[in-house]
Amino acid sequence: MPGWADALTPHVLRHFCASELYLNGLDLISIQEVLGHLWIATTMRYVHVHRTRVEDAWVAGHERAARRLEGLVR
Repeated sequence: MPGWADALTPHVLRHFCASELYLNGLDLISIQEVLGHLWIATTMRYVHVHRTRVEDAWVAGHERAARRLEGLVR
């Protein structure tokens, strides 16, 4: 976060930390606990997902579905 010294606030740091935790594999429920949110929808607003992560998850889901269907297709 170099160069952000003027923009750093506790609120910005919460967004950054929530996003980093998610990017490094922590699930939303655990992040909700860490941030102390009552509602998961609030936590979801704090987590910013990178486009590549969404695309990677999409590809992985299709690959899992294809593996499951391999034995069913004749």
